[in-house]
Amino acid sequence: MLIFLLYFFIAVVFIQIFYYLGIFGKFAFAKPQTITPKKLPVSVIVCAKNEEENVKKYIPLLAEQNYPDFEIVLIDDASSDETLEVFEEFEKQYSNIRLVKVQNNEAFWGNKKYALTLGIKASKKDYLLFTDADCYPTSKEWITAMTSQFTMNKTIVLGYGAYEKAERSLLNKIIRFETVLTAMQYFSWAKAGLPYMGVGRNLAYKKEEFFNVNGYIEHIQIRSGDDDLFINQAANKANTTIAYTPESFTYSKPKETYKEWFTQKRRHVATANYYKFFDKIQLGLFYSSQLFFFLLVILLLAFQFQWIAVLALLATRYTIAWIVIGFSAGKLKENDLKIWFPIIEIVLIFTQINIFITNLFSKPVNWK
Repeated sequence: MLIFLLYFFIAVVFIQIFYYLGIFGKFAFAKPQTITPKKLPVSVIVCAKNEEENVKKYIPLLAEQNYPDFEIVLIDDASSDETLEVFEEFEKQYSNIRLVKVQNNEAFWGNKKYALTLGIKASKKDYLLFTDADCYPTSKEWITAMTSQFTMNKTIVLGYGAYEKAERSLLNKIIRFETVLTAMQYFSWAKAGLPYMGVGRNLAYKKEEFFNVNGYIEHIQIRSGDDDLFINQAANKANTTIAYTPESFTYSKPKETYKEWFTQKRRHVATANYYKFFDKIQLGLFYSSQLFFFLLVILLLAFQFQWIAVLALLATRYTIAWIVIGFSAGKLKENDLKIWFPIIEIVLIFTQINIFITNLFSKPVNWK
């Protein structure tokens, strides 16, 4: 029995090494990107529901972007606070702001995709750049940096949506590390020619891509997924690229309690159930191999079975994974997270298990 477990452990280690070197290494060891301004006509799309405090702070940062041809489409998704009133003031203040007022629709009540669809149809530019109401760009060159990656063929650009750093907070490190890990995955698979998701905090595509797949129609009844489900459907090797220059990043405040973050991750994991078959398999294989790696290490070392070989495989896997994650974190300006990898990885594995079990018995609620 123990020899079978050892062989199984060896296979798991090789699977992990394949992921980290064969897939994630495509992003980790990629050359630095350069920014070559394209001056494409851009509509920046922001959908907000009860975000009056955030939009007061962040919409001016969007309006002050150093870019020659852009508009901002502000979508108020039937807010019950003062979001609409704030938007109306911005519409008066900035000539390039377009306001879309969404009323609750009985068929699509509370559905962000319905609101976004109205905003996209109201936009006047050929290229769409998305961010959330609680996000802000790192510089006035954000639009330039994101659109610089467009080409004649590459009409979808996946960006990085980071979270603000908080001192002396383990939860903050966990959230930011998980964000780096997720970005490393979807950036790497995109570079491998198999893009499967993006994040609505920082995402761009040519408007025709939206209409080529009839927008969100195939998953309109699913509350979440305006970003990742759309990319899972519309993106392919030929039309998708990534942006990872620091000027292209956006930031937002992370959740401040584990319960809030756990609820957010439940929604993300539930949405992944609707990915294409291959994407569910590759994600499932990676996370299950992580879990079996730790379980088998504990079991084999507990019985002291071939412990030298087990420790050698343990060290090899950790060294490779740590190097790849370190390079990826460096590209995303998250260098302080590198030393936390061994601890946070274990936390995330058990969080994933908890989310899976919780989602079996109850479904996450809608977006706001």
